[in-house]
Amino acid sequence: MSVSVLAPGLSSSVQDLGRCGHAALGVGRAGALDGDALRLANALVGNLPGAAGIEITLTGPRLRFDATVAFALCGADFEARLDGAIVAGWRSHHAPAGSQLELGHARSGCRAWLALGGGIALPRMLDSRATDLNAALGPLPRALRAGDVLPLDTLHDPPRARRRRWSLDPRPWFAGADAAPLRVLPGRDHARLDAASRSAFHAMPFRVTATSNRVGVRLDGTPLRLEQAFECVSEPLVPGVVQLPPGGQPIILLGEHPVSGGYPRIGQVAAVDLPRLAQVRPGTALRFALVDAATAAALLHARRRARDQLEARIRARLEQA
Repeated sequence: MSVSVLAPGLSSSVQDLGRCGHAALGVGRAGALDGDALRLANALVGNLPGAAGIEITLTGPRLRFDATVAFALCGADFEARLDGAIVAGWRSHHAPAGSQLELGHARSGCRAWLALGGGIALPRMLDSRATDLNAALGPLPRALRAGDVLPLDTLHDPPRARRRRWSLDPRPWFAGADAAPLRVLPGRDHARLDAASRSAFHAMPFRVTATSNRVGVRLDGTPLRLEQAFECVSEPLVPGVVQLPPGGQPIILLGEHPVSGGYPRIGQVAAVDLPRLAQVRPGTALRFALVDAATAAALLHARRRARDQLEARIRARLEQA
């Protein structure tokens, strides 16, 4: 079983939940920028949560299924057609052998995740099949190209998932970053901002620039300034850190961030809101709202609990099929 890439789209790549535990070697996590969307797409086709799929950005690929395959697309609202017939996101579908799936432009948001029955079965590199585009790392260390053939794991392609169709309500799982302020914890260097910059950081909108990518979201707005310049020590980084380069325009780090860095850290986007950052387009307006650590942890716990319960319900229904 395999899927052939006829046209690659703008920036499509193989992603799973990332390669964890290798930062000490200088190797970042990478992986899907919205792990929940990938997990739910995998659940819809009966895959394990960490099965590798395809992350699609703004314009999707055209694929040919070389065998009968279940698939599901979760995330942004993409134009999607299977042999010319419209297919909806957030539900499972069955593609017969020889059929073609064409994913056009994103009508809203920026990225979606395509799960394929069994999952993409490329060799693992450091315990993951994820592509780190910035580091050119992974079993397929680049974006998809026309002519690529992606093998699927036949051992973990449950026949029941190919026979039944399931659908989800995307509203609890998908929201643009401009829908509400991004919740952010004060960073270690937040207090070093001058008074005007602290006010601007909390109250003024920033625009996403066209130079944003999987490494980070670059913002343009009122330049933020420190009360006094100081020398930073390079320290470990995680997704969601809001760094302040010398030019005064913040950068929010995403999944392909460097493992360490030395710019001032003025904030940390709450983990519950990181999936929203995966959906920002150039020109999107972002605002920040301060929250405390307890609030951020409670919000994340509630989202994960709801996701785990939903995955369990989908598994139970598949087992009954």
